[in-house]
Amino acid sequence: MSVIDEPSGLYLGRAFSPEANGPAVVTLRDGRLVDITSSTAPTVSDICEMADPASYVRTAVGRDLGALAEIAAETDRSGSKPYLLAPCDLQAVKACGVTFASSMIERVIEEKASGDPSRAEAIRGRIGAAIGESLRDIRAGSPEAERAKAALIEEGLWSQYLEVGIGPDAEVFSKCQPMAAVGTGSKVGLHPRSNWNNPEPEIVLAVSSAGRILGATLGNDVNLRDFEGRSALLLSKAKDNNASTAIGPMIRLFDDGFTLDDVRRAELTLTIDGPEGFRLDGHSSMSQISRDPEDLVSQTVGRHHQYPDGFMLFLGTLFAPTQDRDHPGEGFTHKVGDVVRIAAPKLGCLENTVALSTECPPWTFGARALMRNLAARRLIGGPSARA
Repeated sequence: MSVIDEPSGLYLGRAFSPEANGPAVVTLRDGRLVDITSSTAPTVSDICEMADPASYVRTAVGRDLGALAEIAAETDRSGSKPYLLAPCDLQAVKACGVTFASSMIERVIEEKASGDPSRAEAIRGRIGAAIGESLRDIRAGSPEAERAKAALIEEGLWSQYLEVGIGPDAEVFSKCQPMAAVGTGSKVGLHPRSNWNNPEPEIVLAVSSAGRILGATLGNDVNLRDFEGRSALLLSKAKDNNASTAIGPMIRLFDDGFTLDDVRRAELTLTIDGPEGFRLDGHSSMSQISRDPEDLVSQTVGRHHQYPDGFMLFLGTLFAPTQDRDHPGEGFTHKVGDVVRIAAPKLGCLENTVALSTECPPWTFGARALMRNLAARRLIGGPSARA
């Protein structure tokens, strides 16, 4: 599976540079990664705040780092070789939840099961079909959704997940801190106390501080179903752990060959290959999303909330695994060593191997480290940086 299947597109990302002992802003040209880091735009966030990011990336002078295929396949994280990082830096990382009817039903089942996978199958059989039929083709926030809500309340089936799934207000939460996301090829982490969890294959938008959608990439919004199922107040613990966010391989910027309509039509595929030979295939179709991406962006940024460095926005997933792995009726959960591949035409493939968050490399390179690194490279910090 190719890291990038349409190399003719316009891409923006980040890679670790051994020479800089830190991140390089990169683009893709003729199958090779090119370092375009400069004092004009030392970060991806700087480029995303430009009036015309696509034009800048297309013409920026750069230095060849090597073939994308080789760098993307690199597993050495010692600092001696370049490897891909998540393609965002100073941007906030936000996520939208319960944006597809099928996954919304699974959230309700988690809630009713109190995070216990052994109870999920019986609850799914009792209420899943009824709720699913009630919500088929309903657009969130519509009069039809309001009538469905009233009917489900009367039947005793209403849930906080249905409120954000079909109500007027989308669920938007903080997935992780800026620069905490890992890139393709890195380990992705699970909290060691979780026994019911899964990947969530999603489109991730790159959005400027002004709310302008600039491009898209892929993401794995790793989810702990047992934590969130016990209480929605555990959402942060369920979603934000060391290495629990993967984004990549690169942001594809919008241009004549790739637009927001391509995002709206995107078909994501998911494969999980387990160390014991287990295989799971899944998909997520953006055509079935209950809220338009522009609506999700407008509910995230505006007069009510600002993101001065821009943000990355996970759009949610249709994928909700019910295939049994170990025990009948308990569905799917990860095992350490699972290889997760999320792919979509025009965006490429994001690949990560599952580990415990406590065993993944600790996150130590935050905003202070980035600023110090850029200052040492004379990319920020005064007249000498702009010379």
